[in-house]
Formats: sequence, structure tokens, C-alpha cells
Amino acid sequence: MKKTVRIATGGDAESALFTNIRTLIESARSTVARGVDLVQVHTNFEIGRHIVEFEQQGAERAGYGKQVLGLLAERLTTEFGGGFSVTNLKLMRQFYTLHAQRMGQTASGLSEPKARPPISQTLSDLLATTAGRPFSLSWSHYVFLLGIKKADERSFYEIEATSQNWTLRELRRQFQSGLYERLALSRDQDGIRQLAQQGQIVSQPKDLLKEPLVLEFLGLSEQARFSESDLEAAIINQIEHFLLELGKGFLFEARQKRFTFDDDHFFVDLVFYNRLLRCYVLIDLNIGKLTHQDLGQMQMYVNYFDRHVKTDAEAATVGIVLCKKKHETLVEITLPKDANIHAREYQLYLPSKEELQQKLAEWPGGGD
Repeated sequence: MKKTVRIATGGDAESALFTNIRTLIESARSTVARGVDLVQVHTNFEIGRHIVEFEQQGAERAGYGKQVLGLLAERLTTEFGGGFSVTNLKLMRQFYTLHAQRMGQTASGLSEPKARPPISQTLSDLLATTAGRPFSLSWSHYVFLLGIKKADERSFYEIEATSQNWTLRELRRQFQSGLYERLALSRDQDGIRQLAQQGQIVSQPKDLLKEPLVLEFLGLSEQARFSESDLEAAIINQIEHFLLELGKGFLFEARQKRFTFDDDHFFVDLVFYNRLLRCYVLIDLNIGKLTHQDLGQMQMYVNYFDRHVKTDAEAATVGIVLCKKKHETLVEITLPKDANIHAREYQLYLPSKEELQQKLAEWPGGGD
């Protein structure tokens, strides 16, 4: 026999709040599981709305709001099981408040009371009435995003996770590797604002660049001895992760791409194609300190591809020397200002976000 658990209520108002949310959950759960994640996000948004509206109906309710959430959590958990703890209800309230503000609404509701949708809805009704709300990630994604304190950074990761279809694991990895800070450090102030408002827009070679590239997924130790061949082999073995780290639009073409002139053979370590810029991207690997010979060699590779490989319809080839340590002055002196050659450092461990944030705070802007 199913055991009945009786929980004391705090009054008619609290009971009405429970009834409204109970009806909403039952409606969502009774629908065929099409777009389950999306329904959960919309449902949690609506739960957050009901909580906020209840709390804002009278100043006297603010004093025992915590008590109400505790009671509500008990009653919902008793009837529906896990997922409705006080912590989760607070997240739903925070989720609603954040997105209501972003959509230009007041925190007390998305519209006037007479225009709000009824509590009882089918799945199609719920999706129709929430079609204007920019939800396309899972609830687990949004919970992670709510933990990002800075609004600009949170906006960037939400845009990128949506446009790049990141899994939750990929989203966590990109955040932990400081992707936002690493991209921002290669941009001026307008570019940093664009990251927050539009995500990473790739319209020129500089938009592809970040520093350092974080290659912790290769499994190589900073202290261990390894050759450039070892580094290359590790990248090939983890090519999917490497493409994610490179960024948007990259396609892998070849390793040790050979070309010949005057009976001499030359080999480009890694050849990629970027479909957004419609250009080849050549990467040369260096496990030590950057030298002017490395830059000169890459310039030769780029010249060859521009003259003998790319078509007239394609953009100029981009060359990247990936090194353990670069020398800014050496790069500036060796390369002409308009060169499509870039030196970028890599590291084999996740960076400290605090260190990256400090660098960004001190960053005056000014591009690459």
C-alpha cells in the first residue's frame, strides 16, 4: 500500500502556489516525451515565474520567503520525487529572473496578468506560449551557466554553447580552460563587447586566434621529455578535441603535407581548412622557444600554398607557429605588419582562471 505523507501547509496563499505549480508539473509530465529537455527548461522557467510573482505580491511575504520555499520543496518532492529541493527552486527563480530581465521584462512577470498563459497547458501550448524565449540548451547547461557570476562571460558561453551545440562536458571544459578570457586577450574593447553580445564571430584571420592554446587533453606532461613528432601524434590521436580547441569552422586535411620545389622536399606539420574564412590554415609545431627561422619557414609554407594550392576564390593562407615560448619583439621585427603569420603559445594544463581574469583586467585592448 502506498504510504500517504501529510505535510502541514502555511495557509491558503501557499496552498494556491503549490496547486498552480503542481498543475504545471503534471501537465508537462503527462505529455509525450518529445523535446523533454526543452519542456523541462520551459517548465522550470514557469516555476520560477510563479515563485517570483508569489514573493512580490506583498512585502510581508518577503520575510518568510525561505520558509515558503522549504514547505514548497517538501510538498513537491513528496508528490513528484527528486529535483525540487530548496536549492533547485532557488535556481529556477534565478533562471526566471535573469531571462526575464534579458528579454526586457520586469522581474515580476513577462507581461500583464491578463495576457499570461493559463496554468493548465499541453506540451504544444507550452512551447507555443514560450516560443519567443531563447531557450535551446538543456536544464543542466543552464544550471552550469547560472554559476558564472559575470554577465558578459555568462552571455558568451550561452551563445557559444547554443551555436556550437556543445555538450555539457564541452561547455565545462571551455569554461575551465578560460576560453572567454583567452579570446578577449586578442581583442580590443569593441571586440570584447562583441564576444559578450554575439559570441565569437569569425570574419578575419585574427578572429581565430586565442592564447594560449590549452592542450591538456593530449595527456602529455609539462615535465616529460617529448619530441615534436610525439606532440603531433598526440594531436592526431585527439583530433576531435584539438578541433574544438582551435575553434569555429576548422576541418582537418593532412599531417606532414609534403610539397616539393627545386628537388627539395618540405613538410607542413598540420594542414587545416577553415570553411568560414574559406582559407587554408597551416600549423607548425615547436616544443621549444620560437626563433626567427621558425617564422621564416612558415612564411615560405604560406607563400607556397598561396601561389600553388589555393584557388582564386579562396582567401589568403593563414600560418600559425605553435610554440612553447614566444618572443613578442622577435615576431614584430621578423614579420611585416600585414603578414598572415601568427605565433601562439600552447600549454599542457588547464590555466588558472584567476590569472587569466587578472590579465584581462589589466588588458588595455589594442588587438593582436
